[in-house]
Amino acid sequence: MGVGAAELYTGVGGLELGDGGEEIAARSPLALFWRRFRKDRVAMVSLGFVVFLVIVAFAAPLIVKILGLSGPYVQNLNLSDEFGSPLGPSGAHPFGVDQLGHDVMSRVIYGTRVSLEVGILGTAIATIIGVTLGTIAGYYRGWVDTLLARAVDVVLSIPILLLGLGIGAACAVRGCLGGAVSPGTSVIIFLIMLVNWTIVFRIVRGLVLSLREREFVDATRALGASDARIMFRELLPNLIAPVIVYATLLIPLNILLEASLSFLGVGVRPPTASWGQMIAAATPIFNTAWWYMTFPGIALLLTVLAFNLLGDGLRDALNPRTAR
Repeated sequence: MGVGAAELYTGVGGLELGDGGEEIAARSPLALFWRRFRKDRVAMVSLGFVVFLVIVAFAAPLIVKILGLSGPYVQNLNLSDEFGSPLGPSGAHPFGVDQLGHDVMSRVIYGTRVSLEVGILGTAIATIIGVTLGTIAGYYRGWVDTLLARAVDVVLSIPILLLGLGIGAACAVRGCLGGAVSPGTSVIIFLIMLVNWTIVFRIVRGLVLSLREREFVDATRALGASDARIMFRELLPNLIAPVIVYATLLIPLNILLEASLSFLGVGVRPPTASWGQMIAAATPIFNTAWWYMTFPGIALLLTVLAFNLLGDGLRDALNPRTAR
């Protein structure tokens, strides 16, 4: 067997045996990924914060009730000082109140729902479209690839904020597409679906162009497999890791897009709680009510930062060349 205590040979049943005969369990790709990922403390903290956000979004009514806060839509015009300015942070209202007497902490908690709904659902739809069209374009090439690639170039040439302003204004009253796209989060999700699939498309197309020339694809084709089976049973599993990474990095971009459009008045509108809309409403009174902009801004900052750091951690952990 050669010399050296670290030299291994494969024993019966797929287990690895050391020179002393001890069994060393082989690790699956998932186990190797988790081993690398959990060593990244920043990514683990980011994952914990994202899980916390998801719990807050789902349990927002219960959390508000447990904390003894007034609901996000409950107004109390008496919550102001002698000059008519809204009251700041206190025991009853930890994040203070706004001009209408809404509890800011309650609205920040409910704003988590809007941000995660837009970020996760919009990214999921855009990713599915991008993966499907990118796989088809990369596999068939030719006129199919050219047509889809030119469509991507056209979409990317349109400024997304200007497009969002136009779609938001057009769908502001009665909605669009026969009412299927109604004002609010559905408009933003529609915009994300319309634009951001192009980013995933380009990534997937490039990967498929490389993978389709591999030996395992030739072997599968030689066995008589259909094009659909090759694309979605052979190529697609090899795309999961990079797609997960880029989808995770798209989520914070879409959360910022929702906040930007809500800030500009064409996204989520009052009385629905949205961090971007809250920041816009706080702008005129920032000098006298700093808390109204500060706490939604911190929530938006931490959420975007957590998803970005989580995406970086996933990229490092899913990289097979990463040695840890």
